[in-house]
This record gives sequence, structure tokens and C-alpha cells, in this order.
Amino acid sequence: MGDMMASMERERKLLQQSVAIVATIPVATGLYGVLFGQALTSDAVSISAESHFRFMSGLLLGIGLCFWSTMPSIEIRTGRFRLLTLLVVIGGLSRLIGLVLTGLPSFFMVGGLIIELIVAPLLCLWQTRVANLYAEEYGVAEV
Repeated sequence: MGDMMASMERERKLLQQSVAIVATIPVATGLYGVLFGQALTSDAVSISAESHFRFMSGLLLGIGLCFWSTMPSIEIRTGRFRLLTLLVVIGGLSRLIGLVLTGLPSFFMVGGLIIELIVAPLLCLWQTRVANLYAEEYGVAEV
């Protein structure tokens, strides 16, 4: 029994560390976009497009921060984790539609697509596994 609890705790910590690392990407890119707009692309855009870009960057920043907020009690944050994952997957599907309609984007955008459609759902499945293990052991779960 002690080995199982230690194993569950190790898996929980590894999940927390993985979420911390992966969520750094939307936090950093979102913050950069909020502060600098489209300066990274050096494309001239209208003030309205710049405003929209900063708004979307703020949403990205917020999603990353919300993923970080699940970390302290990640084993009972299933509902929040699933909602955030759904938002990320919807964004990834939108990016995929853009790829089909307009062509292959930059390497970084393809990387984002992989995170949105593969990494985030895998982390969500892992979080569900950890939540289920803890619920079986302690009877604690979030709906």
C-alpha cells in the first residue's frame, strides 16, 4: 500500500512538472504578444488587427495561467483541466482549418498545432488518470 501511494505521488508530481513546463509556452508567448504586439513578425498591420492580436495574446496568457492554477491540487481539478483543454483544442482546430485554407504556416505555428491537438489532450488524459487514482484511494474528485 505504501508503494502504491508513493507511486501515485510520483506520478502526480511528474504531471505537475509537465504542466508547469508546457504552460510556460502560452504564458511566455501570450505575454510577449500583449507587450509587443506583432513586432515579432515585423508585418505592418492595421491598428485594429494589432488590437485583436493583443487581445488573442491576452487570452493565450490567461489560458496558460489557468493551467498553472491547476497545479497545486491537480488531482482534483479535472473539470477546470478539461475546460482549458477544450479551449486549446478548439484553437488548434481553428489553426488546422487555417492551414488547410491558406497553407503551411511557420515552424513555430506548426509546433503550436502539435501542442494544441496532441500534447494538451494527452496531458488531459494523464490528469484524468491521476484524478481517478486519487479518487479511488481517497474518495476525492471534482466533477
